[in-house]
Amino acid sequence: MVDLGVVLAGVTLKNPVIPASGTFGYGREFGELYDLNCLGAFSWKGTTAQPRTGNPLPRIAETPCGMLNAIGLQNPGIDAVIARELPHIRRIFQGPVIANIGGATVEEYGENCRKLEDAEAVALYELNISCPNVHAGGRNFGSDPKSAAEVTAAVKKAVGKPVFVKLSPNVGDIGEIARVCEDAGADGLCLINTLLGMRIDLQTRRPVLANRTGGLSGPAVFPVALRMVWEVYEAVKIPIIGCGGVTTAEDAVEMMLAGAAAVEVGAANLRDPYACKTIVETLPAVCERLGVKRIRDLTGGAHR
Repeated sequence: MVDLGVVLAGVTLKNPVIPASGTFGYGREFGELYDLNCLGAFSWKGTTAQPRTGNPLPRIAETPCGMLNAIGLQNPGIDAVIARELPHIRRIFQGPVIANIGGATVEEYGENCRKLEDAEAVALYELNISCPNVHAGGRNFGSDPKSAAEVTAAVKKAVGKPVFVKLSPNVGDIGEIARVCEDAGADGLCLINTLLGMRIDLQTRRPVLANRTGGLSGPAVFPVALRMVWEVYEAVKIPIIGCGGVTTAEDAVEMMLAGAAAVEVGAANLRDPYACKTIVETLPAVCERLGVKRIRDLTGGAHR
């Protein structure tokens, strides 16, 4: 019997499989397909202070081995999530919930997380620092070490639950961003967010996405995500959630060997809504084939 349990900054998960933010909503639709309690946790859709309608259409485009999205953080706002989504989440899922939080200012991140401190279902926060910082001319928090540190420190000051920071891959040195977040008090990191990309329609000779560019996700980004998890594992001491192109149980194991303590599954959920369930169910056989008795022992195994 393989022990699939893992721990993230004191939060125990029955297994390391987590649906990634933006691909699982608030669990409603997937909860109609299967019992979500088979999951280790799930990261809800990126949530901001005020409701957002998102970017204009079209905002999704397929690519070889992946997809582009420019959704624009469409969400009902933190107050509506607390009033409507949290009670429903607790009815369909009894495990730890990861609250993915976005913001346009440092203060917004802190206030949004503070509102969730009494929410029993929420076990930890995942800060989406790929959001544009309105006080820095629209530059993303995640592309500037100072801004990344500021938002991390502000949220840590505002809350008592563990704070994970989701890192953008669209930087020169992801290890530097990881270190400043750790120094600012982050309890863990999640990486990677989507890579910036675009497509052009040959007939119209215009970008396919109304937003011109979007975030690339799916199997195409897995080698990049794996390399960045490897680099960050060597740069920091805090736990890492590996994310980016994970599609199979073998991918999950590979990501853990690179340094991840758990994994998030994103675009695969959109292609196959049972992707996470299948990974959970097939992980024990993969571990047994590799002679692994405790899956947490895989973390960082390729570095040793």
